[in-house]
Amino acid sequence: MTASLFLLQRASAAVLALAVAVHLATIVYAVRGGLTAGEILARTEGNTTYLAFYVVFVAAVAVHAPIGLRNILREWLRWKGRACDAALVVFALALFALGARAVFALYLA
Repeated sequence: MTASLFLLQRASAAVLALAVAVHLATIVYAVRGGLTAGEILARTEGNTTYLAFYVVFVAAVAVHAPIGLRNILREWLRWKGRACDAALVVFALALFALGARAVFALYLA
């Protein structure tokens, strides 16, 4: 299982590296272009490309962060076993649910 988690975390890190770069480039483009918050929201509403990109972004975060947190909890707190893993599954689901809620709120705005 540890090898699988290692690979999942590395794969999600690769997705996050690309997603963060695209996200930051988009922010710079929007700010330098003088777009207002209203104009940015208008561009996100109903935009399926935006929706797909940020759902993938949120999914990568929901995979990557709990695996890293699991390693920290195991090393620093010596918390191991099913209770730790179950708590981190709940954490991952919460991250995905909250991120997806934000993405869909802007998509449907």
